Amino acid sequence: MNRYLMLFAFATIFLLTSCDPDEPMIDNEEELITTLNYSLTSSNGDVIILSFVDPDGDGGNAPLITGGTLDANETYTGQLQLLNESVSPSESITEEIEEEDDEHQFFFDSDIAGLSVSYNDQDGDGNPLGLRNTVTTGAAGSGTLTVTLRHEPNKTAEGVADGDITNAGGETDIEVSFPIDVQ
Repeated sequence: MNRYLMLFAFATIFLLTSCDPDEPMIDNEEELITTLNYSLTSSNGDVIILSFVDPDGDGGNAPLITGGTLDANETYTGQLQLLNESVSPSESITEEIEEEDDEHQFFFDSDIAGLSVSYNDQDGDGNPLGLRNTVTTGAAGSGTLTVTLRHEPNKTAEGVADGDITNAGGETDIEVSFPIDVQ
């Protein structure tokens, strides 16, 4: 009888300490990003769409990346759209980034002289986000424009608010290098 009582007590203690109702039971996996569209609208209304499409996600088939031609000495209004098109209907990852803006930041890097990107939006704490931005071109040239989305970057680290990814930390959700010609 004593043995059963001790077994019951042990089982009760185990069950009570192993279940914390405040802890979520759902694994918070990163969202699958299969599509990134980067719309650039020039001052005269011309729209250039840079795109990345990878229907099967990481691994498998190579993604399709479409670059573009930008005018020299021009200013473009940029808008990023991210989707998970592996499900139907497709899921807007852009909406999730907007809802969790304090946990995300886009970074832009180019090897084209005179091409720069500046932020046009902020998270709830006043730090840059990057879904909306301005792209400015200089003289003619060719190269790449790399767009990187970081999850949980250190937005207060040195240079991060200015778009420098060096000290950002966090995890890369997506990174795409678009071929660009500036003419």
